[in-house]
Amino acid sequence: MIRFSLSCPNAHSFESWFQSGAAFDRLKAAGQISCIVCGATGVEKSLMAPAVRPARKAGEPAAPALSAPGTPAAANPAAEALAAEALAALRRRIEESSDYVGMNFASEARAIHEGEAPDRAIHGEARLDEAKRLIEDGVPVVPLPFLPRRNAN
Repeated sequence: MIRFSLSCPNAHSFESWFQSGAAFDRLKAAGQISCIVCGATGVEKSLMAPAVRPARKAGEPAAPALSAPGTPAAANPAAEALAAEALAALRRRIEESSDYVGMNFASEARAIHEGEAPDRAIHGEARLDEAKRLIEDGVPVVPLPFLPRRNAN
């Protein structure tokens, strides 16, 4: 695993882990890397300093690892605030521009896809097995990065 510092055309900076440098290049070429703040896809690697530990002296205990893959690096309150703001804006936009269909999401999405219900944007909830079947059947669905309001405590 390798961590890259990234930036988008709108000057947002963030970090992300990748399996390898080649994996980053493949994902970028496929247009699958986007800014976590604004969603722009013109993401580039930024200059970053390597994390190098000084040599140990004999008898000294080893220094702890800086951070393991999959764990966040040092907290950046400004970046976290921007990400939270972007997520809240996304949620507002989705809720204002689509119909909430609750637990009927899978059946309603399938009915829209098959032309049995009026074409419109919807959001709701589905069990994992229902979501997998929708994807397998070619119904275009995307998981949302937040819980429904009734489940958010």
